Amino acid sequence: MSCQPLWKEMVYNWLKFNQPCLLCDETTDTQNPICTPCETELPWLVEHCLQCALPLPTTQLTCGQCLKQPPPFTRVIAPWTYRFPVDSLISRFKHNSKWPFGRLLAALLAQALQDRFNNDLPRPDTLLPVPMTAKRFRQRGYNQAAMLARWLSDSLDIPIDEQSLLRVKETPAQQELDAKARKRNLLQAFALAPQARLEGRHVALVDDVLTTGATARIISQLLLRSGARRVDIYCLARTPKPGEAV
Repeated sequence: MSCQPLWKEMVYNWLKFNQPCLLCDETTDTQNPICTPCETELPWLVEHCLQCALPLPTTQLTCGQCLKQPPPFTRVIAPWTYRFPVDSLISRFKHNSKWPFGRLLAALLAQALQDRFNNDLPRPDTLLPVPMTAKRFRQRGYNQAAMLARWLSDSLDIPIDEQSLLRVKETPAQQELDAKARKRNLLQAFALAPQARLEGRHVALVDDVLTTGATARIISQLLLRSGARRVDIYCLARTPKPGEAV
């Protein structure tokens, strides 16, 4: 019976690693439900703006917008460009309650962040998900940014704060608006709870996609005015400029 512990270990490894890939349905060879070929072919964002992560033709550059109007946040971390299949996975997670897709992307984002922490990126003191209004939360039943932040918190052992940042104004959906309209749309949409204590803290704001950066700018300004020392943005994907293919 001396082989029994080894057998148990083999069963555990099989249960842990032999699972279908969520993209192609083949058996995976990794800890996450995605096979190595599918993970390799994701639209990884390699060449981007050093500050806002806008896709660029080459590395180690800062985009014109960040040079002209430096954003209040310090760094955006986004593993992917917002295109197939990541755009489809995010949409199905966000709008169709396909939570395994969100969990998978959060796990890969956590791996990317841990790699950056091991190199040049300071670890934040807390994760702050972008909130939604109570009305929209009742309609959808969940906040995808909060779910991402919870998964990241578990994986990276970073505290999450879901109480300090509030969405106090219902606004039209951002997807159909241009950059200027998005900024107007968000004016006075966010506030801090009376009990919020962010003085001197390094905060990471968590969301699903960064498009124009209007939400990130508005919230970052609010957090910095309230005493936060630094604000970074963690998201799954970054969109290119309208009309630009990446």
